[in-house]
Amino acid sequence: MKRPLPPVIPLEEIRQARERIAPHVLRTPLVRLDLGGRDVYLKLENLQPIGSFKLRGASNAMLLADRETLRDGVWTASAGNMAQGVAWCARAFGVPCRVVVPDHAPAAKTEAVQRLGASIVRVPFPEWWQILVTHEWKDGRGLFVHPVSDRNVMAGNGTIGLEIAEDLADVDTVIVPYGGGGLSCGIGSALRSLKPNVKVFAVEIETAAPLAPSLAAGKPVEVTYTPSFVDGMGSRGILEEMWPLARNLLAASLVVTLRQVADAVRTLAERAHVVAEGAGAAALAAVHAGLASEGKVVGIVSGGNIDTAKLVRILQGEVP
Repeated sequence: MKRPLPPVIPLEEIRQARERIAPHVLRTPLVRLDLGGRDVYLKLENLQPIGSFKLRGASNAMLLADRETLRDGVWTASAGNMAQGVAWCARAFGVPCRVVVPDHAPAAKTEAVQRLGASIVRVPFPEWWQILVTHEWKDGRGLFVHPVSDRNVMAGNGTIGLEIAEDLADVDTVIVPYGGGGLSCGIGSALRSLKPNVKVFAVEIETAAPLAPSLAAGKPVEVTYTPSFVDGMGSRGILEEMWPLARNLLAASLVVTLRQVADAVRTLAERAHVVAEGAGAAALAAVHAGLASEGKVVGIVSGGNIDTAKLVRILQGEVP
């Protein structure tokens, strides 16, 4: 069932989330990347136990659920990273977990989900997208953790914003990969309260970038969705309940190409010794492209779950 969302996730909810999830997640480092004198910093969420920031939101949502709600287990719809976050928490709670994934979900992520003990159901992308839109699935049982627009999930994501504000007091810009908006709006909520002058930008991939034209049109628009190796972000449209938050909290959306993202994945591996998936490298791709790179810039390396074969091709200079 959809629940209306506020125009900003309250700071107190984000602070409470930090206390709640602290025993379960890593406070990730913020490291400087030398890019010819530019002040660029990387928030390394790829270092979380599941290789992605999603553990923050999944932990907060499940820790807030009562045992009766969890009696029938938990389920989510995810291309891979939220699936791992929910599966990780379900294993810790000792409850069953089912994950609905789109048919193009990468093996590196689905195999990790299965190692955590969750069961996987593959469906065509349109069917999977409808679950995100309606919050319903005919075979869904137990607690549903929406990967994007769950308020508790966004509060968990917002804890990243708290850490950035503490670790880089004079931050000017934060660039966040945009899949459905849960990460960018969570971080944006925290920074809007703590540092209202900081600009938070979304970054999208050219093959699945609905936010940029939606912001330009002043209303949600749909685009053609083309699957790519950048599987952790992008969609065919803006989730209705997320539009007010995205419009309120994000300065703009920066659109990058597949080549730019592949080059950024390689740069992170070669220069920072960081393994990032496509979405995790998108913020650096935007910086390399000269987009929103003024002042001290933080790029969110949202995850590092990339198929080995794809990573090898990227390191060889190819675009998978």
